[in-house]
Order: sequence, then structure tokens, then C-alpha cells
Amino acid sequence: MAELYKAVENKCKKEKGCDLQEFNQMQAEKARRFHRSIPGYAPTPLQALDQLAKHIGVDQLLLKDESYRFGLNAFKVLGGSYAIANCIAARANEKLDDLSFAALVSDKILKKTGKLTFVTATDGNHGRGVAWTANQLQQKSVIYMPEGSEPERLENIRKEGAEASITELNYDDAVRLANDMAKEKGWIMVQDTAWKGYENIPRWIMQGYMTMALEVYEQLEEIKRQKPTHIFLQAGVGSYAGAVAGFFASAYGADCPIITIVESSAADCLYRTAKAADGKLHFVKGHMNTIMAGLACGEPNTISWEILRDYADCFVSCPDYMSANAMRVLGNPLTGDPHIISGESGAAGMGLVFEVMTDPQLSELKKQLRLDHNSRVLVFNTEGDTAKKHYRSIVWNGQCAKENEYADTRKNN
Repeated sequence: MAELYKAVENKCKKEKGCDLQEFNQMQAEKARRFHRSIPGYAPTPLQALDQLAKHIGVDQLLLKDESYRFGLNAFKVLGGSYAIANCIAARANEKLDDLSFAALVSDKILKKTGKLTFVTATDGNHGRGVAWTANQLQQKSVIYMPEGSEPERLENIRKEGAEASITELNYDDAVRLANDMAKEKGWIMVQDTAWKGYENIPRWIMQGYMTMALEVYEQLEEIKRQKPTHIFLQAGVGSYAGAVAGFFASAYGADCPIITIVESSAADCLYRTAKAADGKLHFVKGHMNTIMAGLACGEPNTISWEILRDYADCFVSCPDYMSANAMRVLGNPLTGDPHIISGESGAAGMGLVFEVMTDPQLSELKKQLRLDHNSRVLVFNTEGDTAKKHYRSIVWNGQCAKENEYADTRKNN
């Protein structure tokens, strides 16, 4: 099974990395202050998986469960809502620090901005968050989805009042389509990735994601648990991973936990970029077929990459079965542990930890990640069953089994 995994230690990590003034606790508190003004806000649970920790042989295993976020079954709304709110405030010549969620739909603000249309590309979760926020704030949204997107995710977006469609493009080309339409029609693009010349909105999105990192930081004390020694963060373009890594690097400084970035082997642009270590971004092209739809992105977020380049410790490219198995493990807990519903992308971090700690063939990777019986691990469940039929096919019917994927790989080689 070891040949299904590729890992590289970060050769570019710096003792003093890039400036984290935009991704520190103060910025996180600003984002959380805004999120608290949204009706229905509540911190998502930080779950202690004590029995599973004993079973796999680590000292502590904590999981931040974002499937509870605003009833939308994923964390993405944190970024989309904060970015859209900043966009509206800017159009109204106001500062978001002075505005609540309710104030953004006041006559005073709406008269200044008029009806705005927000556009984005998404595999589902980000687009649903953008559509939900636009609807709540009496604005419009247009959502483009890449080829192969789950129809259930499309319908969930449409239920939020968006004009949404599944294209025949991969994710990165769908992003380019959204950008072209924004320029042509005067819409505002709210994309959770960045490139040269498009940075303010992605930065706001990333800052919005820090709300969940700040919650964890505070919840550790509330539930009387020790600081993690290891944090595992799954990544597509890397926006969430960079935001969370930046927050903890700023909060803990030289005592920052070991940070590992987890990617699908079909879309491992961050792993490839880290492995090359040549100062250039390395892309993945084509269809990027993986069950981890939220991670099927081939071009890194430039803002996030600077953070991960300087503060992440390791990048791992992983097979689909790893995530599928974690979905089954979390959905069928050991006695005393909570029941966790985790989607394909949401389970990736937990999947790597479970496999490395239980599969003897991954012993070298275990050493590389510095995991042992003293490790205190933090993972994030970034989504629940956002495509319920697909979730059941994996958890109930055994789709994407380890043995099948290993056999397919051996045959292809």
C-alpha cells in the first residue's frame, strides 16, 4: 500500500516565514465578530475521539466538526460570507468592522449598493455558501460547477436562490469561466483561490476561514485538552489549509504543531510544488478524477502557498480509499466516541492519520510524519454528507475499498 502514497518534507520551510499580520489572532477575531452577528451562529463542536485514539495508538485525537456550520453541512460559508460582506461594505464606502450582518440589508446600505451579482466556480460547498449569503443579504448569485459535480450539490445551491449549472469544464477552467463572466457582465467574482491581480477577495475568504481555527484555539482550554503536537489539513487550492496553518503558526510561534498537508493523488498541486522546491507553482491538468471532489483543484492559491511554503512541515499525496475508509470509521464509532458524518473531502485528514497508524506498510511514512504514541492530533472534518447518495455508496456499499484501489494501481503499473 505504501506505493499509493507520496510524501515530501518541506525543504522551503523558514525559521521566520512570511508576515502573518493578515492571518493572526486579531484578524481571526474580526472575522469571528462578524460571523457572530449572523443569525444561527454557534461554534461547531471540537470532538474528542478518545477510544479511537487508544485504538490507533496516539495520545490524543481531536476533530473539529464543520458539518454543523450554519446548517449548510460544510465550513465554506465562513469564507464566502466574510468576503461578500467586505465587498458590500466597500461598495457602500463603509468599514465592515462597523457593520453587522443585519446592517448589510438596511435601506441605507442597499440604496448605496443596489442589487449586486456574485459569481463563483465550485464543486458544491463554496458555491452553496456564496448562494446562501447572497440570498440572506438580498443579493444575486451565479454559480458554475465543474464536470462530474454531484446533482444533489447543484440542487442545494439552487435552493438558495442561485442561478447554477454544471459545466463541461474541470474546476480550474470553471474558475476561468466565472472570471470571464464577471468581467463581461460587471459581476463580482468571489473565488476561494488567488492569482496575481486577484487577491483581496481570496484574502477575505481565507480570513473568514480563521473563525474555525480561533474556535479550536479557545475550545482546547474549554474542554481541558492539551495543545496538539500535529495538525493535518486537507487541501485543494489550499485556501483553508493556508488560513488555518497561518493562524496556528502565528498563535504558537516557535512552538507551532507539526503541520501536514493532505491532498488527493489526482490533484496534488501543492505536493508537486513542494517537491520541486524551485520557486514556481506546479499545476495538475486534466480531469482529476477523485471521490474527494472538494480537493479536485489543480492550481494553488498564490496567497496560501506563501504561508504553506514557509510554515507547513510535510505534504502528502494520498489515494481515494484512505478518505473512504475514514468515512466508514467515523460513521461507525467505538463505544464512547461520538458519531461523525464526514464527506469525502472532509475525512481526508483523519484518513491519513488512521492509515499511517494502523498499516505496517506505512511505517516509513509514520516516521516521516513524526507520529507515535505521544502524538496529540488535530484534524478537521470540513464537510458532512453533502451528497447523501454518494455518501451511502461509500459507507454502506463499500465503494472505493482499499484492496480494489491497490489492485488497480498494480495492474496499471
